[in-house]
Amino acid sequence: MCKVVDLQQAVLAKNTTVARLLRSELAARGTTVVNLLSSPGSGKTALLERELLLARERQVTVAALTADLATENDAERLARSGAPVKQVLTDGLCHLEADMLAGHLDGWLPEHTRLLFVENVGNLVCPASYDLGESLRVVLASVTEGEDKPLKYPTAFGLAQLVIVTKTDLAAPADFDEAAFRAGVQQVNPGVEVVLTSVRTGAGVGTLLDRALAAAQGTAPHAPVMARAQA
Repeated sequence: MCKVVDLQQAVLAKNTTVARLLRSELAARGTTVVNLLSSPGSGKTALLERELLLARERQVTVAALTADLATENDAERLARSGAPVKQVLTDGLCHLEADMLAGHLDGWLPEHTRLLFVENVGNLVCPASYDLGESLRVVLASVTEGEDKPLKYPTAFGLAQLVIVTKTDLAAPADFDEAAFRAGVQQVNPGVEVVLTSVRTGAGVGTLLDRALAAAQGTAPHAPVMARAQA
């Protein structure tokens, strides 16, 4: 058991080192990375497509890298925004790692990209422990998933610098308890911002872009207690 734990710690330590180097290299190029985590079916791709469209309208240079086990469906959807998009197929791996991201960016990431949105593999377990060199980590959950998600996945929500609730137009039929969701978020990550969104109605759309631009401009994002404890 100890050997397994030691190996996991070594893998995470190596990843953290690579992530720090990648963050520094991208910052020198003027690129800020936003890491998006969620369960499958959260509406992450739909929201990101709208944010990319809005960024293009505002003349913000953006790109997106999306990771999945199979298919290029998400990349095709995101490319409709007109932003440069790259699909990464992980061949069964349940998360991205910093060296994988660096390898896929090499020779692809367009010059002068201000914001790079990384749509991580769809689950709230494996990706939560891996720093990708991001400056902003965002966790999304839809109202249809239930209000207990923050307590079920404390690491994912506990390390988030921004929490986004999606599909809020379905809150009533899903019987979503917003107060309970917010209470769960604050229990695992005191002080983190929670944003309500709906791609269908447009509510909250643009907030993700605003927060990403703020991070790019040097505004310090929320500092999770869990992240400080792990440092």
